[in-house]
Amino acid sequence: MKILAISDEESKYIWEHFDREKFKDIDLIISCGDLKARYLSYLVTMIGAPLLYVHGNHDLSFITNPPEGCDNIDDTIHVFKGLRILGLGGSYKYNGKSFQYTNEEMSKRIKKLKPQLKKSEGFDILVTHAPAFGIGDGEDLPHRGFECFTELLDKYSPKYFLHGHQHLNYSYKSHRTHYHNNIPIINCFNYQIIEIDDSTINNSKKQKSILKFL
Repeated sequence: MKILAISDEESKYIWEHFDREKFKDIDLIISCGDLKARYLSYLVTMIGAPLLYVHGNHDLSFITNPPEGCDNIDDTIHVFKGLRILGLGGSYKYNGKSFQYTNEEMSKRIKKLKPQLKKSEGFDILVTHAPAFGIGDGEDLPHRGFECFTELLDKYSPKYFLHGHQHLNYSYKSHRTHYHNNIPIINCFNYQIIEIDDSTINNSKKQKSILKFL
């Protein structure tokens, strides 16, 4: 299974110079937030794969004009071909606008998901906008990560954690991939292709993956 993961900055390579051949094998598109609605709808149309998204802190327009042909997975577990995907959008609260939360507020969102988590027996991919605290986040309040995300990883041990928010061009010290207890944590800024061996879905002991950046 091939996943196109995107966040924060529209790719000129994809939007202005689209090459269908390069993306013909994409099975699923996941947006980690802060991208134009028309860009998301464009990807669905041009690539022909379903698109799942969570809200970024700058996605206020999505409240009245959500991207067409895309599915919002905030506060839910979406199952795609056996892959259990948990969505938790938004950033750390810094000016009180929509899609901003304190760590306590984000923790309450996670607690409300307990019935879904029990029914699905966990999840395979965590999709958020903000990173986890201390793992690829920023030092300023707007780009601070959530402590409760780390707790979620420790409890359920998913295969991947995908996020955005912390732009990779903010600092030369930024890294696309981190690890927490062997869980790949991928900053999906711009775009990233993730290839998952189908035989490993719901079988973390035999997990095998290939990360590609084109």
